[in-house]
Amino acid sequence: MLQDFASRIEYSYDSAHMMGYLALPKPKTGARPGVVLVHDAFGVGEYVKQKADALAELGYVALAADVWGDGVQPRDDAEIRPLIGRFASDRKTWMGRLQAAHKVLSAQPDVDPARVAFVGYCFGGASVLEYLRTVGGVTGVISFHGGLDLVGNDWAAAQSTGSKALILTGAADPLARPSSLLELQDNLTRAGVNWEVNIYGNTKHGFTRPDSGRASKPEMFAYSNQNDRRSWTAMCRFLEEIFSA
Repeated sequence: MLQDFASRIEYSYDSAHMMGYLALPKPKTGARPGVVLVHDAFGVGEYVKQKADALAELGYVALAADVWGDGVQPRDDAEIRPLIGRFASDRKTWMGRLQAAHKVLSAQPDVDPARVAFVGYCFGGASVLEYLRTVGGVTGVISFHGGLDLVGNDWAAAQSTGSKALILTGAADPLARPSSLLELQDNLTRAGVNWEVNIYGNTKHGFTRPDSGRASKPEMFAYSNQNDRRSWTAMCRFLEEIFSA
């Protein structure tokens, strides 16, 4: 069910049809900062919509972007793997769909287009870092347990100088190995990004999803109530900082 001050929003990239979710703060009091929220592997479902609503309650206009297209919500590995593989091998389309969402959000009358951040979870966490690397033009990005192996290593042409990045990751996340994290930090530094990393001990992938157990891979995925709360608090502080600067 759509919440008050929220609605489905449709847009496109090339011939693809996207079905996002737009959550507005209330009451409306002029142009607000905007947040493009990028879903995890499961698409724009209730989990992502709840996050968008929570961002709107903080005073931001939040657009949950539909990267998969047509509102697709994969159910299991058999459906997820081909989607991730497709976009990892076609980064132009991957980033093009995110850029389309960025443009849609920036065009909203309630949004200050000069103050837009990207927030992503899992696949979305990798997406926002890749967007910073290849497109840029955002105030900041926040990656929650992003799959760092999906992020490209060539930051030489990154248009991200002056941007800020917050990486929230688990020390026991097999998709964010220490070597990958260190390489990312070096790349961000060389690209002129003001970055911060929060590492949560004994914490695996997907630590913000209460239903992480549905993946049936306890060696990889596990919810952490404590670090779900800690990371959300870190995001709130970061957004307040970058938007008030």
